[in-house]
Amino acid sequence: MSKHNTEIRIADWKTEKDSLKQIRQTVFIEEQKVPVELEWDEFDDSSTHFIATLEGQHIACARLKPDGQIGRMAVLAEHRNQGAGSKLLQFILRTAGRQKTCNVYLHAQVSAVLFYEKHGFTTTGDIFYEANIPHREMLRKIC
Repeated sequence: MSKHNTEIRIADWKTEKDSLKQIRQTVFIEEQKVPVELEWDEFDDSSTHFIATLEGQHIACARLKPDGQIGRMAVLAEHRNQGAGSKLLQFILRTAGRQKTCNVYLHAQVSAVLFYEKHGFTTTGDIFYEANIPHREMLRKIC
């Protein structure tokens, strides 16, 4: 499977909620044991959602909150380390720039800090825990 065949687009939360939720359910709730009540929040309705598709299968998703926070970025296990996450993040950054969201931030799992650094993010502050997983806040100015 080639990352070049991965298609990234903005998803409609209202009509594509089930597909987006399935990816997040698999990655966060099942794999990472994030409590269900922490995964679903009021920000899904107001965020811009993104979905990555490879050969007709939804393989990754993320969201961009109105305040510039990138979050809920998830790639299904069998598609990791093949470029889909990078392609998804680059698409999100271009979209944020078009929306004139010049400063974006995220709460990166410590295991993913290097991935985000490769995309121009810098860490700020100390390690903190969300859902018992160590995170670092990361920032990037894009316009």
